[in-house]
Amino acid sequence: MEYQIEIGLFKSQGSLVNNFNTTIPSYECDLTTQIFKDPYNFDFIMLNEKAKERDLENALMTHVTKVLLELGAGFAFMGRQRKFEIGGKEFFFDLLFYHTKLRRHVIIELKIGEFEPEYIGKMNFYLSIADDQLKGVYDEAAIGLILCKTNHKVVAEYALRDITKPIGIAEYRITQQLPTEFKDELPSIEDIEQRIDDEIKENQKPEETKINTILDKLSKLNSGESI
Repeated sequence: MEYQIEIGLFKSQGSLVNNFNTTIPSYECDLTTQIFKDPYNFDFIMLNEKAKERDLENALMTHVTKVLLELGAGFAFMGRQRKFEIGGKEFFFDLLFYHTKLRRHVIIELKIGEFEPEYIGKMNFYLSIADDQLKGVYDEAAIGLILCKTNHKVVAEYALRDITKPIGIAEYRITQQLPTEFKDELPSIEDIEQRIDDEIKENQKPEETKINTILDKLSKLNSGESI
């Protein structure tokens, strides 16, 4: 609870761009909206600027328990890269969850960069697959959640217009550098280089001593001195 207060859960919950008010019955719309949030804080993983979407997915799955805690109560993990065959072609959901209270499958698509309007069409297609092949007798229609590194809310709102399936769009936050408290405890690059240089010199000393001893003995032999 302290962690949720620190990250401002009350500010992020229910704040994602979505079309739930036109795609979900009014009696369930508010609950659904509050279950999702923006942004999602995945500060337990680190990625560099060259990371790809699969790198993000792998990192999240390494910490799947923490991912579930961040998503919130009611989410059950159903799989990653879930494969479906449509018309002889294969399609894959990045992450698949089921929300026990909503009784809905939740498809999460991970995007490493900025939100693009075309992501909506792909998610709408995936939701059609889920409703056709995953939805049980007592299940409601699936929900799509697109997670992007950055999200232009106005563009996202336009992209969701006239879409008849429930989709939310949110940002995620990750750690791209070490926290200050850890960074201060680690040696600098200069310190590491100096230590390596000192160690090399230290390891060279026995050999140099042997060589200098041999050279000294040869010098004495040449001069006729006893050794």
